[in-house]
Formats: sequence, structure tokens, C-alpha cells
Amino acid sequence: MINKDVEKILLKVQKPGRYVGGELNSVIKNKDEVDVRFAFCFPDTYEIGMSHLGMKILYSLFNEVPYIWCERVFAPWLDMEELMVERNIPLFALESGDSITDFDFIGFTLQYELSFSNVLNMLRLANIPIKSCDRKELSRIVVAGGPCACNPEPLADFIDIFFIGEGEEVDLEVIELYRQCKKDNKSKDEFLRLASQIKGVYVPALYDVEYNDDGTIKSFTPRDNAPEKIEKRLMMDMDNSYYPENFVVPNIEIVHDRAVSEIFRGCIRGCRFCQAGFLYRPVREKSVETINKQCHTLCNNTGYDEVSLSSLSSSDYTDIIGLLTTLNTWADSEKVSISLPSLRVDGFSDDILEKIKTVRKSGLTFAPEAGTQRLRDVINKNVLEPELMETCSKAFNSGWTKVKLYFMIGLPTETYEDVEGIAHLAQKVVNEYYHCENKPKGKSVTVTISTASFVPKPFTPFQWYGQNNRETLMDKQLHLKDTITTKKINYNYHDADTSFLEAVFARGDRKLCRILEKACEKGFHFDGWSDCFSLDSWLEIFDECGIDPDFYALRDRDYDEILPWDFLDYGVTKDFLRKECEKAYKDTTTPHCRLKCSNCGANRYGGGVCFERR
Repeated sequence: MINKDVEKILLKVQKPGRYVGGELNSVIKNKDEVDVRFAFCFPDTYEIGMSHLGMKILYSLFNEVPYIWCERVFAPWLDMEELMVERNIPLFALESGDSITDFDFIGFTLQYELSFSNVLNMLRLANIPIKSCDRKELSRIVVAGGPCACNPEPLADFIDIFFIGEGEEVDLEVIELYRQCKKDNKSKDEFLRLASQIKGVYVPALYDVEYNDDGTIKSFTPRDNAPEKIEKRLMMDMDNSYYPENFVVPNIEIVHDRAVSEIFRGCIRGCRFCQAGFLYRPVREKSVETINKQCHTLCNNTGYDEVSLSSLSSSDYTDIIGLLTTLNTWADSEKVSISLPSLRVDGFSDDILEKIKTVRKSGLTFAPEAGTQRLRDVINKNVLEPELMETCSKAFNSGWTKVKLYFMIGLPTETYEDVEGIAHLAQKVVNEYYHCENKPKGKSVTVTISTASFVPKPFTPFQWYGQNNRETLMDKQLHLKDTITTKKINYNYHDADTSFLEAVFARGDRKLCRILEKACEKGFHFDGWSDCFSLDSWLEIFDECGIDPDFYALRDRDYDEILPWDFLDYGVTKDFLRKECEKAYKDTTTPHCRLKCSNCGANRYGGGVCFERR
């Protein structure tokens, strides 16, 4: 239902379809017949938010509960925001067109640190006080979850409740508690104290932080019977976990415009830079039968002719060939293509290649992450150069002419020789193409290498490592560019300035709340977009507040330091992460979970890969 004030300005904005709602499979309820209204806010544009699988799952899950109406809210782009402010139109939900200030819950998914400014800006656009302490009533409860909730402290002053881990169960438990508290006329404080007793719930207002003279944390103390450690929630039985039978089908093109089926959660590999690989342990798979049914149902209900098999490493699914064979029993005849993202170099077999031949040959993507074997051993990326060459050879002989390779710059112990290794590896892939007897006739090869600046993240073995400074990162980028000697290699690199700020907030503490509050006052938003991001403007705020961002991003930390996220328990022990960090500095690898259990701590959950027969 389009808000009439919004309707008047739609022709003045770049993409009106972002703001109108009314899509196929969107859920409309009578607001007078529900007890709880939930505004699911994605702190980025419609096209990005509508591509996010977590939002699709929780939107459908919440709306299957008769007394909950969940609606979608996205950050308006610059042109729309300007008009909304000018005409006094508050931020609204797509389904009803109502201002989100009328909702019981305002929920944010935190997918990346540079969206934090958008979280606060969206509250500001809704005329909702950004600080939790200024929202006194039992309404407009601001909650947040997602991967960046693993260090919630930079947002602690603004969020009432963080959901730690996977949300399918804990979210509904908190909503039901709220419903009861509302009926019993309990206060917001009473509700928050009760909510803190639910496993997987973190209420920042119930914890006090003290600091040492050097700025590190001295103590982190719970109050009002709040738990000392908050343990993550996760879904152990993936076959019986909720999965939607349809998705909202967007009216405009979005980033990932296809059906998506989640085939497993977690990752067996243990790459030491990869936060998701540790946050979502242990690996829990769905059966072939469940995935097949979900894929077919989604395609029937949405009209999509492509389905993507989603996971952190698709080729690590235990019966990937059986799965692709089963899906092709109906996909071929119904003209549905199956895409297999997140393929590993060492998981790219002839059988997989045969099964995905029907997918358009736009290019294959692999992530060696480092240019030399020594550095791949440091980061535990157990990929060998001959494996990459063999994989590329198979692809070239089967008709592919484009390969994308992803790397990181600034990894722990990296040297300029390692940086040069990226260019040398890409050149070897180019050379491999011309050695292939069955390569496409008359076509040239294109190898694209992309580098992101390494950002140390919580709950990884590199959480103690200080990021390279921006000057060093930029110098390495230019050095790599100068090492490339052929036009058959394209080079793209990620801006080092944004990576620096990402590291600041990834490893930050509650003192950064002052920074974000000031940024909101100044109207900062869309910092993940080059159109809006200005590191100089951020550094001015740090200077105003007397806070040194280098303290968070660039400083190496001692193993015995209290980290801002130490009170959270994601299943992987700090001792295990420390041992992995020590092994990294010795260039020593750790076998993946299906080869050998390394006692990371995730076996406490009693299922998944930890209990498979090796």
C-alpha cells in the first residue's frame, strides 16, 4: 500500500520501484488483527536487501505466525532521502506504507560494519531517538542480529537487544515474550531483564565496562542477573529448520535475482581469516531430498528459472554429485539452470564440471587468497598451485575463457614477494589457457584478479593481528599493478580507506558509540558506497572525540587482553583460536574437519560434521 505522500514524489526519484511494494508474494495483514508489528530493516538499498537470504527466511517465518506482521524497510537512496527530509516524510515500511515509528520492533540485520551509519540514519529518518536510553516505552524495541553482532559493542548505546547466532528460534521467543509483557503492562526495563535470560540474547544496557589507563578493557560486568557469557543459538537439524516456500519477487532487478536454496551452514575448512567459517560451526547439511524439494517448490512459486545453491563452500557438500544429478531430473526439462557459487579449486571435479555445463559460461571464480604457497599455509588456505592449474585447464578445455581470482592484500606475515606472487600466479593461469588443446578456437583468455585489503575480524585466529596501515596497503596495491605485464590480466582492488574504517568498527569497543552518534548528527550514510564515503570526514570526528582509530585497527593485541567480544560464546574456544594464530606464524596448516577433528569446541552442540564418520 503506497503512502500517499510517497506517491507524490515517486516520479522525482531515480528508481521508484524501490519504494512502492506490492510485489508478488509480499504479505499484507490487517494491522488491527495482529499483536506485534515487526519492521525488518536492511540498512542498504532495496536491490541489495532483497538479495539477502536471511531476510527472506525471517520475513516468511515471522509472517506465518498469525499474531505477527513483519514488513520490509530499506534505506532510501540519496535522491529519495533528500525528498523525504524536505517533505517531512518519515521512514516507512513497504507493505503498509506506515511510518516505522508505529511498530513494536525495529530489527536490523548487520551484514557489514560500514552499514552502521545507515542503521542510525534510518532511525533518524523515522524520527525515533537513536539511543536506547531515550526510548522509554515498551514499543519501538530496536533489535539487531547477523554476522556483525559478533562484536556488538560499537552499537551498544543504540540497540536494545542483540540476537547472537542464528535467529529462527530466538527471535520468535523474544517476540512472544514481548507480546506477554505487553498484555501484562510490564515496562521496557522489565521486558529487557526477562529477555536477557533467553539463550542467545544480549542486552547491552545490563552490562558495565571499565577501562585500564592504556585504553584496554579492565572488566565487563553484568547486572540484574544477566548472564556472564551469552552463547550463540543455532539450528542443528537443518532438514527440519524453517525454509520459505516462496520469496517476495521484486518489481525491479536486484543484485541476486534468482531462487536460492541453502544447502548447509558452516564450513569445514578453517581458513584463518574467515569469520563466517568460525561463527557458523559446526557444518550442518540438508539432505538431497530436502534441498531438491525446496528448490522445485521455490521455482514453481516464484517463476525463477535459475536456482543458486547457497553455502560457504558448495563443493564441500558431501553428496554434491548426487544433489546435482537429482536436481537435473526436473531442471533440464523445465529449463531451470543450477548455479553453484563458492566453488573451491580443490573441489572442482570433472563430474561437477559436467553438471554445471548448462550454466552460462560468463566466467568461473576461485579464491586462492594469497599468491604464494607459504602465505596460503599461513592463512590455512589448503589450495596448491597444481590444483589451480588443473582446475583452470579443465574449465578452458570445456569452453570457459574467463577466470576471476580473488586475493587479499595485507595478510599476516605478507612480504612484497608474496604480493608479486599474485601476478605470477595469474600469469601462469593465462599460460595454462594456451597450453590447452581443446580451448575455444579463435578466442582469447581473460584473467581478472581482485584484491581486498585484509581486515582482522573477531572470532578468527587473526583477531589479535594489527591491520597494515593504509600507506602500506596502497603501496602493495601499486606494486602488484606494476608487476603485471600482460593486458590479458585485469586488476581490480578494494579501497584501503574503507578497509581501515571496517577494521576500526570490527575490533572496536563501546567508546565508538560516541563516534557513530556524531556521524549520525552530521548525516553520514551509505559509507559502503564510494559516492558517500569520506575517510577524512570520519577522521575529523575521531579527532573531535579524542579517540584514536589506529588503536582499534592497527594495534597488535596480547593474547591475555580482554577483547570487546570476549563475553560472547560462538562455540569456538579462545584457546583454539590462539593456537591457530601461533601455527599461522609458523607457516603450519590445520587439516579440515572431515580429515581430522582439531578440537575447536564446536562438538559441544552434539551434531553436524563433528560426529560424521571420518
